[in-house]
Amino acid sequence: MNTLRIGLISVSDRASNGIYQDQGLPALEAWLTRALATPFEIEKRLVPDEQPMIEQAICELVDEMFCHLVLTTGGTGPARRDVTPDATLAVADREMPGFGEQMRQISLNFVPTAILSRQVGVIRKQSLVLNLPGQPKSIAETLEGLKDEQGKTRVHGIFASVPYCIQLLDGPYIETRDEIVAAFRPKSARRDKTAS
Repeated sequence: MNTLRIGLISVSDRASNGIYQDQGLPALEAWLTRALATPFEIEKRLVPDEQPMIEQAICELVDEMFCHLVLTTGGTGPARRDVTPDATLAVADREMPGFGEQMRQISLNFVPTAILSRQVGVIRKQSLVLNLPGQPKSIAETLEGLKDEQGKTRVHGIFASVPYCIQLLDGPYIETRDEIVAAFRPKSARRDKTAS
Protein backbone atom coordinates (compact mmCIF):
# COMPACT_ATOMS: atom_id res chain seq x y z
CA MET A 1 0.00 0.00 0.00
CA ASN A 2 1.07 3.55 -0.78
CA THR A 3 1.57 5.15 2.66
CA LEU A 4 0.73 8.83 2.91
CA ARG A 5 3.94 10.80 3.47
CA ILE A 6 3.77 14.37 4.73
CA GLY A 7 6.68 16.79 4.92
CA LEU A 8 6.61 19.59 7.48
CA ILE A 9 8.88 22.63 7.29
CA SER A 10 8.99 25.29 9.98
CA VAL A 11 10.68 28.47 8.77
CA SER A 12 12.08 30.59 11.59
CA ASP A 13 15.42 32.31 12.18
CA ARG A 14 14.99 32.31 15.95
CA ALA A 15 13.69 28.75 16.35
CA SER A 16 16.33 27.32 14.01
CA ASN A 17 19.02 29.12 16.08
CA GLY A 18 17.62 27.74 19.33
CA ILE A 19 16.51 31.15 20.65
CA TYR A 20 13.04 29.82 21.31
CA GLN A 21 11.16 26.55 20.97
CA ASP A 22 9.62 25.98 17.56
CA GLN A 23 5.82 25.89 17.77
CA GLY A 24 5.01 25.33 14.10
CA LEU A 25 6.06 21.68 13.74
CA PRO A 26 4.31 20.45 16.93
CA ALA A 27 1.13 22.37 15.97
CA LEU A 28 1.08 20.87 12.47
CA GLU A 29 1.77 17.35 13.71
CA ALA A 30 -0.91 17.59 16.43
CA TRP A 31 -3.50 18.87 13.94
CA LEU A 32 -2.75 16.15 11.38
CA THR A 33 -2.97 13.47 14.08
CA ARG A 34 -6.42 14.77 15.06
CA ALA A 35 -7.71 15.29 11.53
CA LEU A 36 -6.49 12.29 9.52
CA ALA A 37 -8.13 8.88 9.68
CA THR A 38 -5.58 7.57 7.15
CA PRO A 39 -2.21 6.39 8.57
CA PHE A 40 0.67 8.68 7.63
CA GLU A 41 4.42 9.21 8.06
CA ILE A 42 6.01 12.58 8.76
CA GLU A 43 9.36 14.09 7.75
CA LYS A 44 10.26 17.31 9.58
CA ARG A 45 12.64 20.18 8.83
CA LEU A 46 13.40 23.35 10.81
CA VAL A 47 15.13 25.99 8.70
CA PRO A 48 16.02 29.69 8.99
CA ASP A 49 14.42 32.38 6.81
CA GLU A 50 16.91 31.82 3.98
CA GLN A 51 15.44 31.24 0.53
CA PRO A 52 18.07 28.70 -0.68
CA MET A 53 17.60 26.61 2.49
CA ILE A 54 13.80 26.64 2.21
CA GLU A 55 14.04 25.66 -1.47
CA GLN A 56 16.42 22.85 -0.57
CA ALA A 57 14.11 21.55 2.18
CA ILE A 58 11.08 21.51 -0.16
CA CYS A 59 13.03 19.79 -2.95
CA GLU A 60 14.46 17.20 -0.56
CA LEU A 61 11.03 16.34 0.88
CA VAL A 62 9.47 16.04 -2.59
CA ASP A 63 12.31 14.61 -4.68
CA GLU A 64 14.10 12.36 -2.17
CA MET A 65 11.56 11.58 0.59
CA PHE A 66 8.64 11.36 -1.90
CA CYS A 67 6.23 13.29 0.32
CA HIS A 68 2.74 13.60 -1.18
CA LEU A 69 2.05 16.76 0.82
CA VAL A 70 4.46 19.39 2.14
CA LEU A 71 3.24 21.99 4.64
CA THR A 72 5.38 24.98 5.54
CA THR A 73 4.73 27.31 8.45
CA GLY A 74 6.10 30.82 8.89
CA GLY A 75 7.78 33.45 6.71
CA THR A 76 4.77 34.44 4.59
CA GLY A 77 4.40 38.15 5.37
CA PRO A 78 5.77 41.26 3.64
CA ALA A 79 8.90 41.66 5.80
CA ARG A 80 12.27 41.43 4.06
CA ARG A 81 13.10 38.12 5.79
CA ASP A 82 9.73 36.54 4.85
CA VAL A 83 10.78 34.50 1.81
CA THR A 84 8.84 31.22 2.18
CA PRO A 85 6.42 31.97 -0.72
CA ASP A 86 9.34 33.09 -2.92
CA ALA A 87 11.18 29.83 -2.23
CA THR A 88 8.02 27.80 -2.82
CA LEU A 89 7.29 29.46 -6.18
CA ALA A 90 10.94 29.09 -7.24
CA VAL A 91 10.76 25.28 -7.03
CA ALA A 92 7.14 24.91 -8.26
CA ASP A 93 5.99 23.29 -11.48
CA ARG A 94 2.51 24.81 -11.23
CA GLU A 95 0.77 27.28 -8.95
CA MET A 96 -2.57 26.47 -7.26
CA PRO A 97 -3.85 30.01 -6.55
CA GLY A 98 -7.10 28.90 -4.89
CA PHE A 99 -5.24 27.77 -1.76
CA GLY A 100 -3.67 31.19 -1.09
CA GLU A 101 -6.96 32.94 -1.84
CA GLN A 102 -8.88 30.74 0.61
CA MET A 103 -6.24 31.05 3.36
CA ARG A 104 -6.47 34.84 3.21
CA GLN A 105 -10.29 34.63 3.11
CA ILE A 106 -10.31 32.59 6.34
CA SER A 107 -7.84 34.89 8.10
CA LEU A 108 -9.78 38.00 7.08
CA ASN A 109 -12.53 36.83 9.44
CA PHE A 110 -10.09 37.55 12.29
CA VAL A 111 -7.68 40.29 11.20
CA PRO A 112 -7.68 42.93 8.44
CA THR A 113 -3.93 42.38 8.01
CA ALA A 114 -4.64 38.96 6.44
CA ILE A 115 -4.28 40.71 3.08
CA LEU A 116 -0.57 41.13 3.87
CA SER A 117 -0.08 37.36 3.73
CA ARG A 118 1.64 36.01 0.63
CA GLN A 119 0.87 32.32 1.25
CA VAL A 120 0.84 30.16 -1.87
CA GLY A 121 -0.08 26.63 -2.87
CA VAL A 122 1.91 24.88 -5.60
CA ILE A 123 2.54 21.53 -7.21
CA ARG A 124 6.05 20.17 -7.57
CA LYS A 125 6.16 16.88 -9.46
CA GLN A 126 3.42 14.75 -7.82
CA SER A 127 3.36 16.72 -4.55
CA LEU A 128 1.18 19.50 -3.18
CA VAL A 129 3.11 22.21 -1.28
CA LEU A 130 1.19 24.67 0.91
CA ASN A 131 2.41 27.69 2.89
CA LEU A 132 0.60 28.01 6.21
CA PRO A 133 0.70 30.83 8.77
CA GLY A 134 3.18 30.74 11.64
CA GLN A 135 0.82 30.86 14.65
CA PRO A 136 -0.57 27.50 15.90
CA LYS A 137 -4.11 28.98 16.27
CA SER A 138 -3.99 30.35 12.72
CA ILE A 139 -2.67 27.03 11.37
CA ALA A 140 -5.71 25.17 12.74
CA GLU A 141 -8.15 27.86 11.51
CA THR A 142 -6.65 27.82 8.02
CA LEU A 143 -6.75 24.02 7.74
CA GLU A 144 -10.14 23.47 9.40
CA GLY A 145 -12.08 26.57 8.40
CA LEU A 146 -14.69 28.32 10.52
CA LYS A 147 -17.68 26.74 12.21
CA ASP A 148 -20.73 28.36 13.77
CA GLU A 149 -21.99 27.71 17.35
CA GLN A 150 -23.75 24.52 16.17
CA GLY A 151 -20.51 23.18 14.68
CA LYS A 152 -21.72 23.69 11.10
CA THR A 153 -19.02 24.79 8.63
CA ARG A 154 -19.30 28.51 7.83
CA VAL A 155 -16.11 28.91 5.79
CA HIS A 156 -14.33 25.84 4.39
CA GLY A 157 -10.76 25.23 5.50
CA ILE A 158 -8.20 24.47 2.83
CA PHE A 159 -7.70 20.88 3.99
CA ALA A 160 -11.19 19.95 2.75
CA SER A 161 -9.71 20.05 -0.78
CA VAL A 162 -6.32 18.46 -0.04
CA PRO A 163 -7.30 14.74 -0.18
CA TYR A 164 -8.92 15.07 -3.60
CA CYS A 165 -5.99 17.14 -4.92
CA ILE A 166 -3.54 14.42 -3.82
CA GLN A 167 -5.81 11.79 -5.37
CA LEU A 168 -5.69 13.71 -8.69
CA LEU A 169 -1.87 13.69 -8.41
CA ASP A 170 -1.97 9.86 -8.19
CA GLY A 171 -1.23 9.89 -4.47
CA PRO A 172 -2.89 7.73 -1.80
CA TYR A 173 -6.59 7.93 -0.93
CA ILE A 174 -6.85 10.10 2.19
CA GLU A 175 -9.69 9.95 4.69
CA THR A 176 -10.26 12.63 7.33
CA ARG A 177 -12.25 12.74 10.54
CA ASP A 178 -15.35 14.66 9.50
CA GLU A 179 -15.79 16.37 12.87
CA ILE A 180 -12.42 18.13 12.34
CA VAL A 181 -12.51 18.66 8.58
CA ALA A 182 -14.66 16.84 6.03
CA ALA A 183 -12.76 15.94 2.87
CA PHE A 184 -14.71 16.90 -0.22
CA ARG A 185 -14.53 14.95 -3.46
CA PRO A 186 -17.01 14.36 -6.27
CA LYS A 187 -19.13 11.20 -5.95
CA SER A 188 -17.21 9.54 -8.80
CA ALA A 189 -13.96 9.87 -6.83
CA ARG A 190 -15.27 8.50 -3.52
CA ARG A 191 -14.55 5.08 -2.15
CA ASP A 192 -17.06 3.10 -0.19
CA LYS A 193 -15.85 3.20 3.44
CA THR A 194 -17.00 -0.38 4.02
CA ALA A 195 -14.99 -1.62 1.04
CA SER A 196 -11.59 -0.71 2.44
